[in-house]
Amino acid sequence: MATGAKIIAESLKQQGVEYMFGIVGFPVGSIAEEAQKAGIRYVGMRNEQAASYAAQAAGYLTGRPQACLVVSGPGVIHALSGLANAKSNCWPMILIGGASAVSQNGRGAFQEESQVISATPLCKYAHAVEDARRIPFYVEQAVRTSFYGRPGPVYLDMPDDIINQEVDDDKIRFASTIPDAPRPQVLEEDVEAALTALESAERPLVIVGKGMAWSRAEEEVREFIERTQLPFLASPMGKGVVPDEHPLSVGAARTLALQQADVVFLMGARFNWIMHFGMSPRFSKDIRVIQLDAAAEEIGTNVPTEVALVGDGKAVIGQLNRALDNRQWFYPAETEWRTAIAEKASANQEMVQPMADDDSAPTNYYRAFKDIREWLPENAMIISEGANTMDIGRTQMPNNLPRSRLDAGSYGTMGVGMGFAVAAAVVHPDRPIVAVEGDSGFGFSGMEVETMCRNNLPVKIVILNNGGIGSGIDELPMDKPIPPGVLTPRARYDLMMEAFGGMGILVEDPKNLKEALDDAMAFEGPAIINVLLDPRAGRKPQQFAWLTKEE
Repeated sequence: MATGAKIIAESLKQQGVEYMFGIVGFPVGSIAEEAQKAGIRYVGMRNEQAASYAAQAAGYLTGRPQACLVVSGPGVIHALSGLANAKSNCWPMILIGGASAVSQNGRGAFQEESQVISATPLCKYAHAVEDARRIPFYVEQAVRTSFYGRPGPVYLDMPDDIINQEVDDDKIRFASTIPDAPRPQVLEEDVEAALTALESAERPLVIVGKGMAWSRAEEEVREFIERTQLPFLASPMGKGVVPDEHPLSVGAARTLALQQADVVFLMGARFNWIMHFGMSPRFSKDIRVIQLDAAAEEIGTNVPTEVALVGDGKAVIGQLNRALDNRQWFYPAETEWRTAIAEKASANQEMVQPMADDDSAPTNYYRAFKDIREWLPENAMIISEGANTMDIGRTQMPNNLPRSRLDAGSYGTMGVGMGFAVAAAVVHPDRPIVAVEGDSGFGFSGMEVETMCRNNLPVKIVILNNGGIGSGIDELPMDKPIPPGVLTPRARYDLMMEAFGGMGILVEDPKNLKEALDDAMAFEGPAIINVLLDPRAGRKPQQFAWLTKEE
């Protein structure tokens, strides 16, 4: 005899689920226990939101959906934020929610909630399991749907009586194991049209998105960039598909590159808010677009597409590379376009250099990132969140390996950092895991430092602490309301980590930052380096507001 809990655990394991993040309680405790027996690593978290963020990051990093397990009612509702984030990021995950017994539906059962209805708008697939014998079928459908086509989240509802239902072993029919996702290619005529459009450009630009990281296309993309010599810009989590420090990267002159490009190859990226919708004044009004995406419905979003390449990133770029054998074409090394980009990059560096060299205490972002950048190991996994911390960090912390940066992503979600860091440490125990957090971003899920200490996950957390959401103040007012975005000045987040057995270091003077970073990296367990910033520290002057609006 096998219970529903055992059947779902073994079905998940069979379908490639290696990790499960969650919080146990009624009625899902036995599923976690059976998952451990089946060989799935269960990581107990402190908040369902963080658990759902961890599951989707693990799915992105491994290439197959990983699991989040939560209790009924509020547990599922808390985890819905993870489903929304995974849907926007196009990352696979499977959320498993406990539910009240089927026999109690509609009676006002303990934590009764319309969970399938609540999850459905945020999922590719959502279903309640009505009989333990059908669990393998539903797990196969959910997992396959999650990472075939455009990846995304799925949900399975597990009622209490189905979890505990006993089934004769000879009546259990496990589904076939799902193979890796298909890699669709495109018509050769579309490949030729894309290359012809690029050859006609005076100011071409390749935008490399996280879709290329998901498809494991780094070798193909790097070959394409090297052979064509096209300038490229990486999206925030497309960073590292081609190394940020590659000479053809235009990341240091991002605004100019976007604004003046006449042909853009949108490679696994989207014209959403991160790319300013492809709109003027951030882009030319006459921009021509070549678009590669796994989903046909994405083609032409916000900007008409001249050449559409609907297929798998790795496969399609491989087709482009083979087609180049017949062209022997590359973009010239000396053009006015390249010169303008180089001059703008140099001007931007000159603008921030005085801040990077400023040893005043409390410090500023650029001075802190100067030491962080030099300290980061080449193979570090970088997690980042917080408005200024994340935005400045994108330009100051290079990624030279794919799938090595996790941040607020397409949904702009704050609070993902600690869940992402836990996932990265579990999936990549052989790599340094570094989370660079704003103090506000850290606060959303800071209790996950206990998860790190309990599981001996040696995450190094650098908190750039300006005491506010955006900016802070020197002291809390005594005789008037606290401004809405103000947090506790000089809060001692480092002591939180010490309380759970990790290392905590307070840095008040930037001259002590390098030593603190080195000490934290040498420590075998998790660590927090709490760096006090000037509450008024901010970004260098920006030509445009962060969010593009209609002209």
